[in-house]
Amino acid sequence: MENQELRKAGLKVTLPRVKILQILESADDRHMSAEDVYKALIEADDDVGLATVYRVLTQFESAGLVVRHNFDGGHSVFELSRGEHHDHMVCMETGKIVEFTNHEIERIQKDIAEKHGYELVDHNLVLYVRPKKK
Repeated sequence: MENQELRKAGLKVTLPRVKILQILESADDRHMSAEDVYKALIEADDDVGLATVYRVLTQFESAGLVVRHNFDGGHSVFELSRGEHHDHMVCMETGKIVEFTNHEIERIQKDIAEKHGYELVDHNLVLYVRPKKK
């Protein structure tokens, strides 16, 4: 599966690319930093350097395989590009990232753009949250 995805994205199939794609596809956390990917590779006894991880993730981003998010002060995380739109909530205490979709929010954003004479092309909504005090 990984080989087909890489070829479809116009990327040559290399061992580091296949291993990194496997890590992203099998991870419990859909949002991983380059360091997270690197640690997962080390745990799997895969000899891929951190510089290679950064380079491959950037190539994946350019090819449309992953989406890069900069949530908390420039800390980049990557998620596989699955084609469906969703927004994010980031917990300010734990750093946990929660994906959500809300059709009403989508409609309101489109309405706001139209009221100002624009067509909504894309957007990125991030809500920064913390657990409610009991």
